Amino acid sequence: EKMSMNEVYVFRPFKLIALLCVFLALCLDVVALLSPAWVTAEQYSLSLWESCKKEASAWQCISTLRTDWQVATLVLLLAGAAVTLVAFLIALISLCNGDQRKHYRTVAIFLFTSVVLQACALVLYPIKFIDGTVLQTYHEFNWGYGLGWGSTIFMLGAGILFCLRTDMYEEALY
Repeated sequence: EKMSMNEVYVFRPFKLIALLCVFLALCLDVVALLSPAWVTAEQYSLSLWESCKKEASAWQCISTLRTDWQVATLVLLLAGAAVTLVAFLIALISLCNGDQRKHYRTVAIFLFTSVVLQACALVLYPIKFIDGTVLQTYHEFNWGYGLGWGSTIFMLGAGILFCLRTDMYEEALY
């Protein structure tokens, strides 16, 4: 009688979860960039693109791309989103082709770069807003700003997952 040994491979889906995190980060980033509500107050709304005040019964909106800090915030966020998109495409192609390990570090570096860009923008925004605000009423940073932070957190998580050395654990067990 012959005995046979079966090999069992344990696959830990860290990279697939990381790819999902990058996708979620991209989705949150797009919604945050397009959000009309970064700062809101009674009779006032501020987004990355325009500032609106309610005068009488109508809203009056002007572009926010006139001040340097608002342009800088937008450029940093767009750059972070672009780098994240490149990281997502590299990770997706690598996972589909099966040559995953070769590009993990590159994807992680791209994601950490995006985290730095986004964090700079998300710290700059409230500091400069509060520094130059003409609002004398209660105001709050709203869901658009929060989604920006959510996106950044997902990027950081994905970057960490892409750094994990799971290849040491994905070997045959007897």
